[in-house]
Amino acid sequence: MATSAARDARASAGDSSNARAGAGETRLLWNPDNVKDVAESVGIGSLGDEALRTLAQDVEYRIGQVIVEALRFMRAAKRTTMTVQDISHALKVLDVEPLYGYESTRPLRYGEASLGPGQPLFYIEDEEVDFEKLINAPLPKVPRDISFTAHWLAVEGVQPSIPQNPSTTESRGQDLLPKGPGGNPALAALAGHENATLKPAVKHIISKELTLYFEKIQAALLDDTPDPEVQRLREAALESVSGDPGIHQLVPYFVSFISHEVTHHIDDVFVLRQMMELTGALITNPQLFLDPYASSLSVPVLTCLMGRKLGPGDGTDAIQDQYRLRELAASLIGQIAKKYSSSNKTLRPKLTRSCLKHFLDPMAPPCVWYGAISGVLAAGGPEAIRVLVLPNLKDFEASMLGPLREKGGDATEFEVLIGAILKAVKSLSGDDMPMHNGINGDGDVSEREAREIKAFVGEIIGERIVRLGDRRLNQTVLEARSFQ
Repeated sequence: MATSAARDARASAGDSSNARAGAGETRLLWNPDNVKDVAESVGIGSLGDEALRTLAQDVEYRIGQVIVEALRFMRAAKRTTMTVQDISHALKVLDVEPLYGYESTRPLRYGEASLGPGQPLFYIEDEEVDFEKLINAPLPKVPRDISFTAHWLAVEGVQPSIPQNPSTTESRGQDLLPKGPGGNPALAALAGHENATLKPAVKHIISKELTLYFEKIQAALLDDTPDPEVQRLREAALESVSGDPGIHQLVPYFVSFISHEVTHHIDDVFVLRQMMELTGALITNPQLFLDPYASSLSVPVLTCLMGRKLGPGDGTDAIQDQYRLRELAASLIGQIAKKYSSSNKTLRPKLTRSCLKHFLDPMAPPCVWYGAISGVLAAGGPEAIRVLVLPNLKDFEASMLGPLREKGGDATEFEVLIGAILKAVKSLSGDDMPMHNGINGDGDVSEREAREIKAFVGEIIGERIVRLGDRRLNQTVLEARSFQ
């Protein structure tokens, strides 16, 4: 095809162009009269000879570009004959819309007709086919190349509005369809469907053994009977979930079960704690791949960590159970952030940001502040305390901690909250050695250093930090002033 294309290009050069080419002019392979014909076909009748020659040179240059690129594809395929596909690939490389209608697996034959002296016209010869054979022959396959495309089903949990995804109207109509054997058939009429049945795209089938196993785990965890045998069954169920390698098919069912129970039993500390224990067992199991479910598991854990009201009511025992539940949820948040942050880069920042938001909420109760500061420490670590918490402690004391102490009431919540904040601050020193009488042997803190600490983090928290007598911790706290 390369030889025939070059021959055609040479044959298309008219004698008139060669006659006008002087001694100092470049001989053109493309006839300017062809450019003139195209210009007249679009309504441009007054083009000078210089403009025609310039356009002919540009056309010649563009055709040469296409042929050079097509030759590269031909040589890359180790062929000696240029095909139509090579030309199409060349047009795509040059960012030109490819031609349609010339895809053919057989070589094309070109015919030549003369319109007069020096006016050759080339055309593609059509193959003569017997009409009767054509009618009786089977239909050919659709000449469409196989191609693959990719699109986003969801971005950060939000479905983008693209043609490949169902529209909002379609989704709403699917929501109104009856689901399951007990579905209300009247919902289909509300959605505008008659005799509509829901056919899931993918049917997840689990064995009867796994179904029975899942039911036994549910029954064992939700049984609150004060019986040693029942407690032993609960411990056995959690131990099985944390070590059994054959329950990977039940992971989505466990995640849905945890979310459902936490949502519908927010006033039952026993159920909430069992769900957190189950979450911990799932995370501990090294055979389960929970990376796609990390965000879904974080939701019920955050609910148990920063819920405004967990459990049935007040009372010393009830409050202690709530704080133990929040401590367990904080440890789970830390495990989730540490274990799945490599596969989900935004998980740790989102968890830390959510906890910090609730910690700085002046309308939240002290128990929420306690869970939030514990969550910031567990998810973000000491660096989050240094950068995000310390610069905000003074404002936190002025707007929330101070009014809480002045209001009086139960001093337990105040002291527990102070203890959680001090625990977060002490994580900056990285010193896990036990302290004796509040002093770790580093010596007394100078008055100037104490004043600077109190001026930075506030009187209440600053006084507690100074009492620790840890000069290394004091220096770390003061260095955090650069983040203000």
